[in-house]
Amino acid sequence: MTTTPTPPATASENLGNPMQPSGASISNLTRNSRAERARMPVALHVAEDVAIANGVCVRPITQRVTDTLTGEVTLVDVPCGATLESKCPTCAQRARRLRMHQCRVGWHAESDPIPDEDPSTSAQQDLVAARADVTAVRDDYLARGDHDVAEAASETLDVIDAELAEMGVRGPLERGKPETARRKRSTRRRQDAPDLPKRTMAKTTVGQTFPGKDGKVYRPSMFVTVTLPGYGRVDGNGVPLDPGRYDYRRAARDAIHFPKLLDRLVQNLRRVAGYDVQYFATVEPQKRLAPHAHIAVRGTIPRALVRQVIAATYHQVWWPQADTPVYVREDELPVWDEDADTPDAAGNSAGESVGYLDPTTAAVLPTWDEALDDLDTVDDLEPQHVVRFGIQSDIQGLLAGSPDADRRVGYLAKYLTKSMGTAHGEDENPAVKAHVDRLVHALRYEPCSPRCANWLRYGIQPKDARPGLIPGSCKAKAHRREHLGYGGRRVLVSRKWSGKTLTDHRHERRAFVLALLGVDPDSADATRGDKTADRYVWEPVNPNELPPLSTRLLHAISQRQTWRAAYEAAKEGNGPPPTVAA
Repeated sequence: MTTTPTPPATASENLGNPMQPSGASISNLTRNSRAERARMPVALHVAEDVAIANGVCVRPITQRVTDTLTGEVTLVDVPCGATLESKCPTCAQRARRLRMHQCRVGWHAESDPIPDEDPSTSAQQDLVAARADVTAVRDDYLARGDHDVAEAASETLDVIDAELAEMGVRGPLERGKPETARRKRSTRRRQDAPDLPKRTMAKTTVGQTFPGKDGKVYRPSMFVTVTLPGYGRVDGNGVPLDPGRYDYRRAARDAIHFPKLLDRLVQNLRRVAGYDVQYFATVEPQKRLAPHAHIAVRGTIPRALVRQVIAATYHQVWWPQADTPVYVREDELPVWDEDADTPDAAGNSAGESVGYLDPTTAAVLPTWDEALDDLDTVDDLEPQHVVRFGIQSDIQGLLAGSPDADRRVGYLAKYLTKSMGTAHGEDENPAVKAHVDRLVHALRYEPCSPRCANWLRYGIQPKDARPGLIPGSCKAKAHRREHLGYGGRRVLVSRKWSGKTLTDHRHERRAFVLALLGVDPDSADATRGDKTADRYVWEPVNPNELPPLSTRLLHAISQRQTWRAAYEAAKEGNGPPPTVAA
């Protein structure tokens, strides 16, 4: 059977369907429709995709670097350092990998990462003894009122402190006194919270070991997950089944004070474990938007004891009550008055500017300290809010080098590159978006700190009040949609986890790459491109003076490809690839 080929459709035949592609070449822009041209990728976006694939920051910060010795001026692109993929995928993934490295290094340490301090030397002791004499002279002249001589003695003390620092002494000998005394509250445990046992603290950060039958010594660690309680029934997507009965106010307050609750948990764990428990924790949202924490704990504690600690941990918020607003209408909010004075007990002016007045009566609103003083006069005072963990928790024991431990490291950093509000795809489900809207609305007028502008809504001046504060417009992280009430850090690491800061870990990874390339980290080849010495001055650059972003990205991509080729060649045991002459 013979078939006749169908001739291609002509342009006139396609006029009846304007959305039908005409089959014209993409390269011939004059003959393509607007819809076809809109589908073509923009050149800058292609460059950004290539930059991301090569590990280049897509929104670099350009700095002008001036060499004070030679006068040479260069422009240096510095990575933006963003931790969210929505801002810069490259920097976010780099930060995530660095956190995973930090977690892995310190989790199953077999010895304390930070050693004991060295004993003081005779030279350091002699200098401190001399400082003691100068300190006594300064204080004596201060008591006499001779401030000129006392100031000269203070300058001598500054010189001695600088010499002590050069000798390797850390920390000041005299700390500045706080301006105001710290307000104390009763530390007696609540009657509705179980008591906790207390053990003698051992001076170590390493947990217990267990000998095996084969003679091998095992040093397990723990992976703990804690979360907040429920606020109403939810479906599989975390959306309340009955939004009207869902306790959004409690959810908002629990999220705001969740960082303090985690601090209390660590304090209680150290109290009952008997050693200086070290941890690496990450905070992320559940589907119901309540924050929960995954905690890698060095060493092991009996699970029943950990569950007891979780159940007994709570945090009390001793703030003024914020249940019933005093000012609701936006046209009747407290007003700032520079000339307002605080009256004393007799009704006379004390001459202290306080700021905010009632818009109707012109009465001075109580300051933050006055509001707390009023709380101290209340018998059987109850805290404004008490935050506790929920009954759901997960406790697992892990061994170093096991597949489960490696998977948990990745799980700890799973959502670090996403914001709290978009970690579970808010925009994909209208019901989830509505749930987020209701929680954000509850957070809008909830006080997040003593300095929050929302205290004006409840008739109290915030701490350190200043003009321009408007209830519902607090700029703190807790009120933002991308944070959902949680204003703390997403990664919480104890001081003795790895004995290194993130900067130390970066230098450690850099030294590893240089060693693989066969380059001495202290050699001229390794430090040729560094411009961090005292001879260099870094200054911001006016964006109008910069080359186009596409040009800067292309240069960075080329440099990154050269580095990658050299790295891959070194991994295979080959020499560095030949460079292409410019």
